[in-house]
Amino acid sequence: MSQASVIVVGNEKGGAGKSTIAIHIVTGLLHAGASVAVLDLDLRQQSMGHFFAHRRAWLAAAGESAPMPIEASLGVDGRKLAAGPEAEAMARFEEAFGAAREQADFVLIDTPGGDTAISRAAHGSANLIVTPMNDSFVDFDMLGVVDPVSLQLKRPSLYSETVWNSRKERARATGASIDWVVLRNRLAPTEARNRKRLDERVNALSRRVGFRVGPGLRDRVIYRELFPFGLTVADLSPTIRPVAMSLQHVAARQELRALMGALGLTGMDGGEMVAAQ
Repeated sequence: MSQASVIVVGNEKGGAGKSTIAIHIVTGLLHAGASVAVLDLDLRQQSMGHFFAHRRAWLAAAGESAPMPIEASLGVDGRKLAAGPEAEAMARFEEAFGAAREQADFVLIDTPGGDTAISRAAHGSANLIVTPMNDSFVDFDMLGVVDPVSLQLKRPSLYSETVWNSRKERARATGASIDWVVLRNRLAPTEARNRKRLDERVNALSRRVGFRVGPGLRDRVIYRELFPFGLTVADLSPTIRPVAMSLQHVAARQELRALMGALGLTGMDGGEMVAAQ
């Protein structure tokens, strides 16, 4: 059995929508027929872990079924592990990650909004790194530094350097490459001068450090409405409808298809599944 393809959702800034992107990628893959193991390295927040706990509870209460991932556990309370020795966290990550790779087609890792040893290890093990960023220079600052007068790109920021180093180490150790996709998340509904400026800087940085740019998810009510049930738009069906249906759901599903396509992961509605290489 070949090892799983590893998808890491990460950046070093909170509030960019990492967990929202992560759960949608997972459910998109599950509904395409892939087996997926999930590992939540945000040891304090555990948003992805809570999502799938909600999913189990809602499905059981509703008497419905929907695909579930394999939930890889670090085997200890996350908050205690985060406050404990770094070596212990690394050992538990390596054990859980090794087991997950042997059980699934994909391993998806959600990382914390900060720099930790296990987050760096996860990035170095990835086949695909997915970085959501909100539509603002506040989030772009995580990726690149701009001149405060001219707004011209000056240099990559710390997170870009982290990914760059992970890619270099992976290439040196195994000869393999890591694909990196930056998702323009929560785009404003109207075009603006600030958007054009940001587009230019994102594209310039993508050429410099080698990431692809893809579409993320807009800030839609439906994504927030479904979260407490442990559901996404990929799960909605004639029998799984915990909220009132509207045209927004159709648009949201189209967004998810576009996101999966940009990542090279197709087949959400039964087509051929393509794995990250």
